[in-house]
Amino acid sequence: MILNLIFWILCLLINFGLLAIVFYALLCLTDLEVDQMDPFVATANINRWILPEFVLQAVLSLLLLLTGHWILFLLAVPLTCYHAMLFIRRQHLIDVTEVFRNLNTDKKRRMIKLGVYMIFFTIFIFRFFLPFGYRIGAGILAQFNSEELDIRSSFFEF
Repeated sequence: MILNLIFWILCLLINFGLLAIVFYALLCLTDLEVDQMDPFVATANINRWILPEFVLQAVLSLLLLLTGHWILFLLAVPLTCYHAMLFIRRQHLIDVTEVFRNLNTDKKRRMIKLGVYMIFFTIFIFRFFLPFGYRIGAGILAQFNSEELDIRSSFFEF
């Protein structure tokens, strides 16, 4: 039970870090779009967090694989493979000279990533609190005896 709790807390922390990285990149791209940030500063800020994002996603996928959560692993693999493909082709960093040309594409990709990470965050939150819900529900039901739960006996008494 305690290892399961540690696993879900670790998954939540990793996913929260991934959400923060993607949200920060989207914020930088939006600031760049409305001329609030210099292109050099924006690309440097985004590029600084790309490799940690890739590593966190790979760790999350590996963690899901090793613990036997096959469905979640199969949901995480496409994004991990996409990150690996970008890294192998050396297309993972944003180029300062082409940042405005690829701005809308980069924003759309990061919005999709944000959606995927939000789905995972929802699943992880649900799986984290699921055992507690079972215990609370069992405790509430144990407080009542069978006579109090019988609707027919209380309803039909005049």
